[in-house]
Amino acid sequence: MNVAPISRRPLASLKGTVRKVRQQRLLARSMATASEPTSTPTNSPSPLPDHNFFTFPDRKTSRIRTAFAVYSLPRALPSASKTTLIKTDTSPLPPQTLAAPHPDPLPALCRKQISLLDPTGARTALFARTNRDAARVGDVLMVTHRRGGEPFAGVLVSIRRAGIDTAILLRGRLTKVPVEMWFKVYNRNVAGIEIVKRAKKRARRARLTYLRQPKHDVGDVQNVVFAWKKSRNVLSTKTRAPGEKQRFEPKARK
Repeated sequence: MNVAPISRRPLASLKGTVRKVRQQRLLARSMATASEPTSTPTNSPSPLPDHNFFTFPDRKTSRIRTAFAVYSLPRALPSASKTTLIKTDTSPLPPQTLAAPHPDPLPALCRKQISLLDPTGARTALFARTNRDAARVGDVLMVTHRRGGEPFAGVLVSIRRAGIDTAILLRGRLTKVPVEMWFKVYNRNVAGIEIVKRAKKRARRARLTYLRQPKHDVGDVQNVVFAWKKSRNVLSTKTRAPGEKQRFEPKARK
């Protein structure tokens, strides 16, 4: 082996070697002090210490070492209605107070939010499973926005019932292009949801995804909405009171 003598080695390599040896010594010393607590002779019986750590004898030094804490489980779980005190025989820890489990707060929070967003309960009843007059898949619905804009009408494809996140999927057409839009039922921007036309038969599926095929596509529903508005006298003119004469306004000159 061609090993250069120590006198010819650079000073930087010697400093690095000394530093590594020092770090190894410090690491070994710290490990020895951390793993060697109060020792007792092996021939005398040593009970579990106060900190309830698992102990085992060291083969080299014949001393008792600690590894990790061990906590024994209770023999029987407490009842949900009463608060009990459980104390095991092997554990030197003080008795633990196990209170009754708290109920899940999410359903209560969901009901509270629904009561705030829908105080009358009309939106909840519109998509309830037990309500016979509720909206079903296949019906034509019209959603009106609170911030203005043209209402969107389409066929109800799917209903996602998820508490406060209940939403509906409508399929319609905008400028002769098929469009599907999700609407949150309890969204504050939704001013109203109205049933324009009922389906002839109750659908056998919960999601009418087959309407996306050209064979089963309903197409534009604006003619259905127009007929529904006409039946409700939405597009009718204002009637005159009895005895009131018709007023003619002069035309503006060009």
